[in-house]
Amino acid sequence: MKTSAWRLLLLLVVVFAMVPVALAKIEVQDDAGKIVSVAKPARRIVSLSPHATELLFAAGAGPYVVGVAAYSDYPQAAGDIPRIGDASGLNLEKIVGLRPDLVVAWKSGNPPRVLKRLEELGIPVFRSEPRSMGDIAENIEDLGMLADTLDVARRESADFRLRYSDLRSRYAHRKAVGVFYQIWHNPLMTVNGQHLISDVIQLCGGINVFSNLPTLTPQIDIEAVLQANPTAIVAAGFNDSTVLDGWKKWTYVDAVKKDNLFLIPFNLIARQSPRILDGAERMCAALQKARASYE
Repeated sequence: MKTSAWRLLLLLVVVFAMVPVALAKIEVQDDAGKIVSVAKPARRIVSLSPHATELLFAAGAGPYVVGVAAYSDYPQAAGDIPRIGDASGLNLEKIVGLRPDLVVAWKSGNPPRVLKRLEELGIPVFRSEPRSMGDIAENIEDLGMLADTLDVARRESADFRLRYSDLRSRYAHRKAVGVFYQIWHNPLMTVNGQHLISDVIQLCGGINVFSNLPTLTPQIDIEAVLQANPTAIVAAGFNDSTVLDGWKKWTYVDAVKKDNLFLIPFNLIARQSPRILDGAERMCAALQKARASYE
C-alpha cells in the first residue's frame, strides 16, 4: 500500500510538471492581425517569399528553414535550400511534404487560397507585410519569438533601428524633394503613401508625389507624372538604367532638366527586409543630390 501511494504521488508530480509545458505555447500577432501560435519553437520553417527568407535569417532562424520561394538569393546560405515555387505559384504538395511547423508568408503576394489550405491542415502561417521601417524590426523579433532565437533577433532589430535612426536624423528634416518612384515602366506603376517604399522616401526628406492614391501599387499614366513635375525620379532596376531613358524627352520636367534620374537595385529597395536600409542610403544620397542641383 505504501509503495502504491508513492507511485501515485510520483505520477501526480509528473503530470503537474508537464502541465506548464503543455500550456507554454508561443504566440505572436502577424501583419494580418492574426494570432499565430506554435506549441514549441519552430524547427521546420518554410518561407514563401524572398523577403520572408531574409527576415528569417536576420532573426537567427536560418538553420531551421527547410524550404524557400524562388529568388531567395540572400543570404548565400539560402541558395542551398529546396525551392517550393515562386511567390505567386506555390507548390502546395511540396510545402506539405516538407512537414513544416511554421510557414512565413507574404500577405499581399501569396495566393490566399494556398495560405488558407495550409491553415486547414493545421500548419501555423505567419503573414508578413511590413508597411514601415519599424514593422521590419518587429517582424524580425516576432520570428525570433516563434523560432526561440530571440536573442539574435533582438540584436538584429536593435542594429536596424539604430541605422534607421541615424539616417532619419541626417535627412528627414532637410528641404523637401518631390519624388516619383517608378516600380515598373510598362505599364507605368508607382506606390502610394501606405507602401514601405514611401516610408523610405519620407525618411530621406522626400515627398511621394502620388502618396494620396488609394491603391498600394497603382498604375498611372505619363501625363500624371508630367503634371506632378517631380524634382527626382527614382526607379528600381537590375543595373539597367535604360528603364529611365523614356523620361529624357520630357525636358521641361524638373527631374529631367536637372538630370535627377536615379536607379536603385531592385533587391535593396523592393524587398521588405533589413537590406532596405542599404536601399534607403542610396535613396537619401540621390535625394540629396537632387536638393543640391537647386542650390
